[in-house]
Amino acid sequence: MASEKVTKLIEEVKELTVLELSDLVSALEEEFGVSAQAPVAAVAAAPAAAGAAPAAEEKSEFDVVLKEVGAEKIQVVKEVKTITGLGLKDAKALVDGAPKTIKEGVAKKEAEEIKQKLEAVGATVELA
Repeated sequence: MASEKVTKLIEEVKELTVLELSDLVSALEEEFGVSAQAPVAAVAAAPAAAGAAPAAEEKSEFDVVLKEVGAEKIQVVKEVKTITGLGLKDAKALVDGAPKTIKEGVAKKEAEEIKQKLEAVGATVELA
């Protein structure tokens, strides 16, 4: 069981903002000459062991998924052909098989541009 001093300190840390907590970690690292970076295996196990939800990280890569073709199938096939560089037959097969992933692991900006192009011709698109 933690001492009263430790329990009080933990309660104070809980009230800190993320920025204040970051400053605290930096100050502790500097004061004691240590690093708060844990080994990779420990980092992966820590949230599960603590029962805490992992901090949400912003995704940097997205998959563009064609959910529904819409009324303008021919236009969607043309856009998919342009976006993917596939031939007409392969692009049509991809569109016919919706829901299908059009592109994988693309940057957020590119994924949003592809989504806009496909939605402009009536398709329903999701970024995953």
